[in-house]
Amino acid sequence: MDRLKSLNKRFLKLSFRVLILFLILSLSLAQPLPKAKPEKVGMSSERLNRVEAIIQEAIERKDFPGAVLLVGRKGKIVFHRSFGESQWIPESRPMSTSMIFDLASITKPVATATSIMILVEQGKIRLWDKVKDYIPEFKPYVSNVGQTLEGESEPEDVRLWHLLTHTSGLPPYTDAEEVAQRFGDRVSTETLVDHIAQLKKSDPPGKAFHYSCLGFISLAYIINKVTGQTVAEFASENIFVPLKMSQTFFVPSPEFHYLCVPTEVEDGKPLIGIVHDPLARLQGGISGNAGLFSTAGDLAIFAQMILNKGELMGKRILGPLAVERMTSVYPEVAFAGRGLGWDLDSSYSTNGGDLFGPDSFGHTGYTGTSIWIDPETETFVIFLTNRVHPSDEGSVVSMRSCVANIVASSIIE
Repeated sequence: MDRLKSLNKRFLKLSFRVLILFLILSLSLAQPLPKAKPEKVGMSSERLNRVEAIIQEAIERKDFPGAVLLVGRKGKIVFHRSFGESQWIPESRPMSTSMIFDLASITKPVATATSIMILVEQGKIRLWDKVKDYIPEFKPYVSNVGQTLEGESEPEDVRLWHLLTHTSGLPPYTDAEEVAQRFGDRVSTETLVDHIAQLKKSDPPGKAFHYSCLGFISLAYIINKVTGQTVAEFASENIFVPLKMSQTFFVPSPEFHYLCVPTEVEDGKPLIGIVHDPLARLQGGISGNAGLFSTAGDLAIFAQMILNKGELMGKRILGPLAVERMTSVYPEVAFAGRGLGWDLDSSYSTNGGDLFGPDSFGHTGYTGTSIWIDPETETFVIFLTNRVHPSDEGSVVSMRSCVANIVASSIIE
């Protein structure tokens, strides 16, 4: 009798999991963007299908376990396929187009920068606001000889746009283990930002480009200070829910872990539904630099909204001018090749390949994720891998460029 009860419990538990998985898959497969054959939007299927061979070859080289590629043009999805496996450890699992990826730094433009621009449009902040107005502890640049900028009676102020363009003088990162030793294994964003604010700046603001996660962690704190909401709450309410991006969130709840693609193996277990970035993990998974999870399908919704100048399905997220400012090289620091959150022509923009035009833009994520958008041809390329599984040794840099080139070459009209 006891054995029968135990079997019944196991059966009910398994049935519940299957039901949850079915519901999640049903939601994730509901595409608001229509599908079309490439030829319907001026693309060549024969040329586009060349991506399959090079992705399979990369998987066979073990550059990454698997991938999902989604290509859209003129409001239609023309290619959406999965390749390889979602994990190797503890056992192999096939990849699926509906799986959820740790987006890593794609969090920066999609969640953080978009939220900042929404606040700009609402008149609650200005891009020219001083960072120290929100973070009083934020130290200015000081030269090696202990002086501020030559000829200046006061240090030059860092503005919000410096953080968005990675020209604030902040270092790229800070040691997460050192932060944990000093403040504990769970650190509030406010505590971390206070620590960041006091770090030595490498350059005066606006004088050099140094890609910095710390600037976007600071921006998330400013969002919280202005709205009373975390970047996760604000982005969900103002971006993801209106666009029906139902598989996009920070800190995936346990019922979604079935669909989460594992990243690095730590202490013998892969991270599943837990952010890979160490500083984001210290903050409980909610951060301005990383922590967003999503699917290729949901990112396609976001990309089409951007191509539509801020609107999709009757929901306006941003005005056209805000989108234009975000996705153009910021004139004050044109040397950086960056927009407001987006990358156009920096040393990090190789994921756009060699053929898309100068007005195209995108971003990458450390875990192996990539998005590239080209307004000129109305095309976007979403290429998601988990190259950090299982041991952070996979490579995807050249593959991103090759995929983008093949997609661009398939545009024949």
